[in-house]
Amino acid sequence: MLTKIQATAWIFVFVHVLHSAGFLHTMQSQACIAVMTDSLSKIFGSTARLKLLRLFLFNPAHSFTAIEAAERAQVSPSSARRELEALVQSGLLHRNRRGKQIRFDIQADFPYLLSLQNLLLNVSGRAEEVLSRLRPTGVMKLIIISGIFVGEWGANVDLLVVGDKIKERAFRNQIKKLEAEIGKEIRYTLLSSADFLYRLNMSDKLMRDVFDFPHRIVFDKFDIGLK
Repeated sequence: MLTKIQATAWIFVFVHVLHSAGFLHTMQSQACIAVMTDSLSKIFGSTARLKLLRLFLFNPAHSFTAIEAAERAQVSPSSARRELEALVQSGLLHRNRRGKQIRFDIQADFPYLLSLQNLLLNVSGRAEEVLSRLRPTGVMKLIIISGIFVGEWGANVDLLVVGDKIKERAFRNQIKKLEAEIGKEIRYTLLSSADFLYRLNMSDKLMRDVFDFPHRIVFDKFDIGLK
């Protein structure tokens, strides 16, 4: 019987083999991405571990305490401590003490780091969920994905949402759920229809940050020829 630590190590080897064989690069259809996303929690042992992996892989320059990681990944503190310990033992994470705090960060020389990043940082599979998740929070008029959703990690905006009668608390909750599942803070802007049309007419910086860089229109009720 494999221990949790041994199982984690074998998972990393499995991911490396998939990446080396080019299999991960062939899974481009939405159906394949959806199947892969559903299966990842099974492959990695638990949803908590998957969320924590994404948190650290998306934020390689940051360190977190167990409590901070639990809050960001929206998992219980006990699950976070258990999974972080397994990831430390596997060699992916490094534990260090800073004053009274114990913090965790990525081991930059972990041999399967690139393979894990190629597998787990495929955020494009989440892009299609944005509309279905946000639609119940108000009257949606326009949703544009950019930044991390289209592979542009350094962009200023990941998500532009235009809508009216937005239930802001429900909207923020949906964004937080997406952030927990993806493992990274989503840089989003929420505008009313009137504010968006004014900014579009003025061609202000926010509009340029979206339309002058790679983006994709997921939903558009304005029908004014936006591209």
